[in-house]
Amino acid sequence: MLKTVLITGASRGIGAATAELFAENGYTVIINYNSSREKALALAEKTGGLAIKADVSSSEETDWMISEITERFGKIDVLVNNAGISVTGLFDLVSDEDSRRIFDINVFGVLNCTKKVLPHMLRRKYGRIINVSSMWGQTGASCEVHYSAAKAAVIGFTKALAKEVGPSGINVNCVAPGMIMTDMTSCYTEEEINEIKEDIPLGRCGTPHDIAETILFLASERSSYITGQIIGVNGGMII
Repeated sequence: MLKTVLITGASRGIGAATAELFAENGYTVIINYNSSREKALALAEKTGGLAIKADVSSSEETDWMISEITERFGKIDVLVNNAGISVTGLFDLVSDEDSRRIFDINVFGVLNCTKKVLPHMLRRKYGRIINVSSMWGQTGASCEVHYSAAKAAVIGFTKALAKEVGPSGINVNCVAPGMIMTDMTSCYTEEEINEIKEDIPLGRCGTPHDIAETILFLASERSSYITGQIIGVNGGMII
């Protein structure tokens, strides 16, 4: 029987690369999106999967999404909590609205989706939950204080939940990407990118595919004895 994966924030960047790679490896792919409808539908057509709209920060919308998926496919084998946003700026200049939105998506989005999916995994005594954090959640980044704090929360959540659900056959892990070339990094100039590369031992920025490969590994049986771990995919920038 084909395994089913739900990837949040999957219409572009890391999420889209992950959806494509899982589809290539025989998974039934559910592509969650909130605003990028056309990209999500195009990706669903490409992967043979399903695009489904839901704001993961909303408990009600998340509940509806999981109900729709389980009713149609019967199960969710793998949950990839990828949806996230970032706001760059001095800590005291970031608005209260932006602050809340960062935590709503990056933290409560993870909590909401996991809480709705987990009962189905617990009943089957099987599941893979992969959370996407950031190297800034490990070390902190100037002018990205809120983002760093939210991604650090994802790391703590991963470790704690892994202990709680491990006895039920559910693996929970986290990927912490480094400098990955996506829409989030489009604000950097070429000169700034080159400066960043000088701090990366492997001498290049990462690609969404680099992260997707790690997520696929953590979803596979090859990682069956790995749980509660934070896997840094950063070219050696954080060691």
